[in-house]
Amino acid sequence: MSSPILFRLGLVVAGGVVGTAARLGLGLALPAPAGSGLGAVPWATLIANVVGAFLLGVLAARLPGSHAVRVLLGTGALGGFTTYSAFAVGSVTLWHAQPWLAAGYAVGSLALGIGAAALGLDLARPRSSHTQAHG
Repeated sequence: MSSPILFRLGLVVAGGVVGTAARLGLGLALPAPAGSGLGAVPWATLIANVVGAFLLGVLAARLPGSHAVRVLLGTGALGGFTTYSAFAVGSVTLWHAQPWLAAGYAVGSLALGIGAAALGLDLARPRSSHTQAHG
């Protein structure tokens, strides 16, 4: 393996450690759901995924995909912070208890995530001086 590949791999690992630890902290602050109704929604997973989608949108608007900072923060930190697998398991678990709430959680999570990513892209996209003066 060449040195640039190892460097990028190291960036992903370092960022992943930070992102995964942040997700664990969020999970500890908002423990796994218990009960029924909105109390059964896996809020920590929803928050991690929506915030992560927004921040990844910001990074994508500002840095090319191959940029070292984007590899560290996007692939590494935000890849470790966001979690599709916990979203999937949380949706299925909720489905067994409350199918309609699970469907709302799944659809809402996707809609919020896509909306957050779009907002991050839009807010962080560089504007031309003409757009800033007239937009």
